[in-house]
Amino acid sequence: MLERDPKNVNSVKGIAYLYLQMKQFDKAKEFYRKATELDPNDPEPYYSVAVIDWTQTYQPRMEERAKLGLKPEEPLKDKKVCASLKSKNWNAIQDGIDNLNKALQLRAEYDDAMAYMNLLYREKADLDCDDAAARAADLKTADEWVDKTMAAKKAKAEKQPGAQGITMQPSQ
Repeated sequence: MLERDPKNVNSVKGIAYLYLQMKQFDKAKEFYRKATELDPNDPEPYYSVAVIDWTQTYQPRMEERAKLGLKPEEPLKDKKVCASLKSKNWNAIQDGIDNLNKALQLRAEYDDAMAYMNLLYREKADLDCDDAAARAADLKTADEWVDKTMAAKKAKAEKQPGAQGITMQPSQ
């Protein structure tokens, strides 16, 4: 399909999704980026790139934290590990934040994008190893994104028809 119509954004997004499912993250990002070129007003490919950025940074960071026996709220204190993670992950974290900002410019109430903004700021905070103030600021920003996410989800739920909880359909 793509060979016949290389500008078919749905085909490009479909290929990106297949690469994502196969955990070929760099290829998935490549195709999601192509989708943003074909339709720059669609927030979803920007969001998808950011999700991949988070996925690629979260796992290695958690592996290193586990090796050090750190609890989730404890900062990374091993300077060598922090420097290594920072050199590997910093650009992906910033790329993710930039892509989520673009997605949110296009769809202001994009609650899934807000949720990942929280996650990426937590990634960023953990790499602020030598800067307690920057870590605190990033964690505060992450918490603010949690609040925005919850508010957006609540507003969306209130707009749904019949959003009163579980309802029973009468038997026929």
